[in-house]
Amino acid sequence: MFNNKSILVTGGTGSFGKKFTETILKKYKPKKIVIYSRDELKQSQMVEQFSAKFETQSLRFFIGDVRDRTRLTMAMEGIDFVVHAAALKQVPSAEYNPMECIKTNVIGAENVIHSAINSKVQQVIALSTDKAADPVNLYGATKLLSDKIFVSSNNIVGAKKTKFSVVRYGNVFNSRGSVYPIFKNVIEKNKKYFPLTHKSMTRFNLSLQEGVNLVIKSFKRMQGGEIFIPKIPSIRILDLARAMDSKKPIKIIGIRPGEKMHETLCSVNDSRLVYDFRDHYVITPSIKFFDRTVSYEKNKAGETGKKVKSNFEYVSDKNKFLSLNEIKKIVKEEK
Repeated sequence: MFNNKSILVTGGTGSFGKKFTETILKKYKPKKIVIYSRDELKQSQMVEQFSAKFETQSLRFFIGDVRDRTRLTMAMEGIDFVVHAAALKQVPSAEYNPMECIKTNVIGAENVIHSAINSKVQQVIALSTDKAADPVNLYGATKLLSDKIFVSSNNIVGAKKTKFSVVRYGNVFNSRGSVYPIFKNVIEKNKKYFPLTHKSMTRFNLSLQEGVNLVIKSFKRMQGGEIFIPKIPSIRILDLARAMDSKKPIKIIGIRPGEKMHETLCSVNDSRLVYDFRDHYVITPSIKFFDRTVSYEKNKAGETGKKVKSNFEYVSDKNKFLSLNEIKKIVKEEK
């Protein structure tokens, strides 16, 4: 699908962008991959990292911010596929700096859409988060707005036929901002205790590679307007601490500003729109598209789903949990 095609990744120097780029270079022969981000240091580090592993003639690096539509449009010239991964993601930081989060996560999303349409990009997938479902914090609210914007953008493409979809998933194990690096730092620096916000807190969990694989599959499955949600296990934060060091004390520090006890990937209010596929769910658009009728029961990859029950919800505390041994295995693999 990606052979001899051009791909652009916003926020491409982040954890997802690097793993996505590595996976594409291993499995396909793209014409080029454009890494679009605002951090010149991370770009230079990525150049060094990838030069040691791959023939990097197909890699291009653009310094730019998703807040800058002109620069985005320039970077998207000749691009076939876009993955929009750029975002401000720290929950407490968003609570204290709301307008900066809005400028990147909402206005930046609009800029990506307009640039993609003007550049005649074929397909765009935006990365979302469990915090966008029934949001209680500003970060989640901005990502819900972003999701809505990307879904509705399928109505404004006109004759250019660019298609937009969203991939929404939970916490990526060992990603920046997740709890694992915090606990790991406690162990490495021999601190006295694990800081835990609440003993009952749960989260969805998946690996970075699983997140990348989901996006690649979603490009093959998408018709435009879907929100793809993977079927993934949950993890108890207390179990993670015990799996990493069962003897180290726990100190409850309280829930941070804007933080949830449990996360939701699909709320009961969306259940009427949800199809259940073998390894994922799809939330279909609540709006009607003006120029086309889409049946989401069968996707572009030929997979068939069925409607869920009217009271369906997908929440981290009412889900299959990883056992302590399964968590220990993941921790060992990360080492």
